[in-house]
Amino acid sequence: MSMNVGSSDNGEDAVMSAINTTPLVDVMLVLLIIFLITIPVVTTSIKLSLPKERVEIRETKPENVIISVNQAGDIFWYEARIKSVDELVAKLKKISNVKPQPEVQVRGDANARYEGVGKVLLACQRAGIVKVAFITEPPPLGG
Repeated sequence: MSMNVGSSDNGEDAVMSAINTTPLVDVMLVLLIIFLITIPVVTTSIKLSLPKERVEIRETKPENVIISVNQAGDIFWYEARIKSVDELVAKLKKISNVKPQPEVQVRGDANARYEGVGKVLLACQRAGIVKVAFITEPPPLGG
């Protein structure tokens, strides 16, 4: 804090007091920057175990069921088009009673909306299917 003392030209001993606010503004700006940097770090500090990308060789078994969803959202049982979700649930209920239960492999087009894949997952849940796998392309070599 500083004080300016006026000149004694007019004979009065008047003290002029003024607060220099420049250091105060500097400190406030530094604190603002520190808070802007640290708040996102503090709010995302929940410890999670995120999935890692891995390439897993999958065995193709004859009993596995392959359901595909194309870009338009159409659902296919192998190569045959499924007209409704109820038809898919009926087919899945037939295979859900088989011991051991076969795995349902879902092949979704990369540009397909999630709605088509979501319908397949809902049908699997309604039919009581336990094993559902998503078929993806492996990442490029070296990446």
